Amino acid sequence: MDQKIPYDDYQLPVVFLPSYENPPAWIPPQERIHHPDYNNELAQFLPRTIVLKKPPGAQLGFNIRGGKASQLGIFISKVVPDSDAHRAGLQEGDQVLSVNEVDFQDIEHSRAVEILKTAREILMKVRYFPYNYQRQKERTVH
Repeated sequence: MDQKIPYDDYQLPVVFLPSYENPPAWIPPQERIHHPDYNNELAQFLPRTIVLKKPPGAQLGFNIRGGKASQLGIFISKVVPDSDAHRAGLQEGDQVLSVNEVDFQDIEHSRAVEILKTAREILMKVRYFPYNYQRQKERTVH
């Protein structure tokens, strides 16, 4: 017959964790609306239009990652400081919704690169979507 060991008699492993230095200050929810560490502005997540003109042989001023294989879309992964893309408001974490009226939400990465590199004028619909961008970064598929 199985003998049951009383709960108090179990031998639990002991784990020593390093002390937690400088924990972040807790801010009550009612004070977060005015706190600089919290951005409660929902307008930052609304789709916006970016217009870029690219002379022949010029760089775009940004990099993309993702595509159909990741099932999360195309995202801006880097924006060159002081580039036209940066001045137009493009930022890391923006999801590219469309370029010149071509839907980018379910497009192969290589096709997206081809469209962006060959276009002289780029009319881009983007939205800031940091949650899916972070998920995209955690996946190794480009």
